[in-house]
Amino acid sequence: MKKLMTLMLSAGIWATSQTALAAHVLVVLSDAERLDLKDGKSVQTGFYFNELMQPVKMLLDANHKVTFATPLGRAPMLDQGSLNKSYFGNDEADFNAHKTLLETLKLTSADESPVISLTRAEQMGYQQFDALYVPGGRAPMQDLTESPLMGRLLANFNERGKPTAMVCHGPAALLSTLPDPVGFARALESTGRADPGAGWIYAGYNMTVMSNTEEKWAQRNGRLQGGEMKYMPQTALEQAGGRYRSNLLPWSSNMVVDRELITGQNPESTMEVANELLKRLK
Repeated sequence: MKKLMTLMLSAGIWATSQTALAAHVLVVLSDAERLDLKDGKSVQTGFYFNELMQPVKMLLDANHKVTFATPLGRAPMLDQGSLNKSYFGNDEADFNAHKTLLETLKLTSADESPVISLTRAEQMGYQQFDALYVPGGRAPMQDLTESPLMGRLLANFNERGKPTAMVCHGPAALLSTLPDPVGFARALESTGRADPGAGWIYAGYNMTVMSNTEEKWAQRNGRLQGGEMKYMPQTALEQAGGRYRSNLLPWSSNMVVDRELITGQNPESTMEVANELLKRLK
């Protein structure tokens, strides 16, 4: 009996420690359904399927808690062009498992989405969250880059050194912490040059984002339906004061880690970023 009680106590301590290890990750997406381009054009946008679902599935499989948020708390839009098995090694079963999870979570449901607003996340207290993840798709270029709420969230995580992971166009959200992100963006759009002002919290950080080379390839291949981005995220982060690090071969995986910041260059970088984030949560 004494041995049995010892085993039960040990199991209880183990279970408690496992629960204590579970982290709470805030996943921030864009509210945008369309991306404004040059010359008054626009194109449908949203989050990239694998960039959201691969990390989310890995986090949930590891028993971490995930909360989804957008600036306004609207159900995010899926970029339909991102539903591609190639990001899953052309594994049909793996691809379908991630699709099923997205359907189960009901993220994109206008009536049933569990997404909260960034205002609500702020009210809950940023201390509730152990890590932050921002997937790509071009939607963050529409609103996250200039969102004051996004800026406050990132500044809090930066100050506390909490893991901050982003992929593809997601790192463009770092611009929201500039002293005047709106003025910076308008100057960049109109002249191709912008003064970031003093005191950007990510100045001097090594980072990556979808490269100008990859962005131009996407434009040439009709991803923007003949339109052109108002400005390139690589150019913006470089002019803001980031130390941009690119891959040697376009569309190959590239992850850059600097202090709390974990950035991935493109969809192919997603798994690297997800694995690094999971390591930080152990």
